[in-house]
Amino acid sequence: MPRSIRSWVHPLAGVGILAALLWRLGGGPFVAGLRLIDATALGAALGIGVLTTWACAWRWSLVAGGLGVRLPLHTAVAHCYRATFLNATLPGGVLGDVHRAMRHGKDSGDVSRGIRAVVWERAAGTVISVLLATVVLLAFPSPVRRYLPAVIALAVVAALVAVLLARFVPERGPARWSRALRALRTAKTDIRDGLIARRKWVGVLLATAVVLAGNLATFLVAARTAGATAPLSQLVPLTLLALLAMVLPANVGGFGPREGVAAWAFSAAGLSATQGVATAMVYGALVLVSTLPGAAVLVLARRARHRPEETRV
Repeated sequence: MPRSIRSWVHPLAGVGILAALLWRLGGGPFVAGLRLIDATALGAALGIGVLTTWACAWRWSLVAGGLGVRLPLHTAVAHCYRATFLNATLPGGVLGDVHRAMRHGKDSGDVSRGIRAVVWERAAGTVISVLLATVVLLAFPSPVRRYLPAVIALAVVAALVAVLLARFVPERGPARWSRALRALRTAKTDIRDGLIARRKWVGVLLATAVVLAGNLATFLVAARTAGATAPLSQLVPLTLLALLAMVLPANVGGFGPREGVAAWAFSAAGLSATQGVATAMVYGALVLVSTLPGAAVLVLARRARHRPEETRV
């Protein structure tokens, strides 16, 4: 599929999910929860956003340092705020991370390592978040609990197959194999130096746990704001499923799969699909508010770039 077409497929898929929910449930759930958002929920979202952004920046700084790219924590915080704001307001949900990868790579003088640092930081965060969420989903009753052992077994088998292929594929062969082997060797070095060297894995794991806990707390605030009265033992796995859906790139500014999975999960757990959609919409609004400091970072950075030109004039 041509790249120009692929760039539109994912946002259109997110629009399709939202359109299907609108057709099935109407527009009521999309606006009902938003009307209930109050100052307490907004303040909680901003406070949690500070914590999760700092944790993301710390994780990124650890990975970048391991790859030999200097990244002070205060710089990483500013870049992460800008990236989360762009992720929340632009289609695809990753353009902000692309921007911070390119910007940091250019600033550090090594674009390749700058990009790889962001890729590994995001990949480590995603993998660890999925593993932690799986543990929680196994501990609490949820619509997917009985399927998780089979899914885990398949994932383990797939990982073993990938490791065996990487180990026993001959080093000499077609150019495609050579490029793949070089990429695998680079990935092995990056993982060793950026993720697990000198006990970095402890920091990466702790930072990811903080980010996941913060996102989960924001989702629970959204659920209560939207009127969900179910106990936390029931809401936690449902909101985790909706959070995991955000890993899928088929979204528009984060909206799409999250609302679809929330509707299904709440309905499968004996709650209403409309409440699931309302909760996901409130969560999206709270996350958007929590990223607003990133807009200030964008404005200040633009002024800083233009200030030397004005001084020269």
